[in-house]
Amino acid sequence: MPAAEHFDVLIMGAGLSGIDAAHHLNRHCPNKTYVVMEQRERIGGTWDLFRYPGIRSDSDMLTMGYSFRPWTLPRSISPGEDIREYITAAASDEGIDKRIRFRHTIQSAAWSSKDARWTVSALHGDAPVTFTCNFLFSCAGYYRYSSGYTPEFPGVSAYRGQVVHPQLWPEDLDYTGKRVVIIGSGATAVTLVPSLAETAAHVTMLQRSPTYVISAPEQDSRAIWLRKHLPMKLAFTLSRWKNILFTAYLYQMSQFFPDFIKKAILDKARQALPDGYDVATHFTPSYKPWEQRMCLVPDADLFEAIKSGRASVVTGQIETFTASGIQLKSGEILEADVVVTATGLVMQAFGGISLSVDGRHVDPAKTLSYKGVMFSGIPNLAAVFGYINASWTLKADLICNYVCRLLNHMDREGMRQVTPTSGDESAVAPFVENFSSGYMRRALDAWPKQGAKAPWRVYQNYFRDILHLRWKSVADRSLQFTK
Repeated sequence: MPAAEHFDVLIMGAGLSGIDAAHHLNRHCPNKTYVVMEQRERIGGTWDLFRYPGIRSDSDMLTMGYSFRPWTLPRSISPGEDIREYITAAASDEGIDKRIRFRHTIQSAAWSSKDARWTVSALHGDAPVTFTCNFLFSCAGYYRYSSGYTPEFPGVSAYRGQVVHPQLWPEDLDYTGKRVVIIGSGATAVTLVPSLAETAAHVTMLQRSPTYVISAPEQDSRAIWLRKHLPMKLAFTLSRWKNILFTAYLYQMSQFFPDFIKKAILDKARQALPDGYDVATHFTPSYKPWEQRMCLVPDADLFEAIKSGRASVVTGQIETFTASGIQLKSGEILEADVVVTATGLVMQAFGGISLSVDGRHVDPAKTLSYKGVMFSGIPNLAAVFGYINASWTLKADLICNYVCRLLNHMDREGMRQVTPTSGDESAVAPFVENFSSGYMRRALDAWPKQGAKAPWRVYQNYFRDILHLRWKSVADRSLQFTK
């Protein structure tokens, strides 16, 4: 058997985070060899996987785009295909695309302290392949790509229509002139409703409980004005920081004055919906703002679809599927030709691969997160997990920069291995704290934990993370460096 191909850094995933990681290595660690392993056939990650109608960003692209590559398209709440093309162009311009191994699905990674390297086992198509690397960088996202989450609905086998999950949207699905029921109330559901309502006979969003929905302009008029009057880089920087500061302000106001923010959100919804609409039932969550991620809709398109009569919202619980639709516990029956189960994701750590350190299997749930980047007892491994209260890429940029600083520090000091060591620190909270979304709650038992104080806390705070990840020394007593 030929010797395994070796790289200084192996990046898992060629999505938004993976290309970000490769860019940072190009810029800050130009002497490092690296490879990007991607299980799919194209660049893009999430933005290549999801193909359902209307797929778009759930954050503004001025902050979800890369800090090093200005977002120049007029729509800041952007269609998925535009985002994928943006990521692809970033990879192509730097030659990153030439370092991607497509159709490589990583199965496992085993660390050897003796050799100070990872042995990574993957499948290229159906053929097993092996690589080694000094540092493993997981940019594979936080959810399972093969299938989403679908509850076991009573009576679904009796239903004669078509049931689809947005994560596996059929290319040939024709919903023109048909009655569509979308089960769910999250970002996917509120995106699908106005898009499907353009040609469907009627679209019903069936939700067990409401979600906060905020409307924002699809085009950022201030950013467009700045681009017309200022150099591109300066205009982008100002627009990006404007949105960072506003999002941070809204989040902090939600923490300190939740009733005020709740009232403001609901008042805007009432203004956008028909007179007398039952906002209390259909758009008033039982939880406080930002205890779950808010849904962003461009130009009130969800509310416009409801106002036009092409779409409606029903709040209730499913009793059973019937041959022709869904019967609710209230007795109401929703007739449907197509049912879309926008019921969420299945979270998985490190892309779902099996990890071992010196022959011992690693259970992610028994590790502590170090700065939201590395994990106790696991050497030479970092992972990207973005913000739940802001754009994913803001955190990804900080993590990628931090990993490069760490690698350069190890080179300067002649170190080959770095391991977060928690000492007497114990787990006190889930990886993401005070967040009640269903996909998070379902994954709590299998996900890493966080401790009581820094550096074992995972902060949902961009400004605090700038201090900890960009400016503080990478050498601290919680990291064990060895030669």
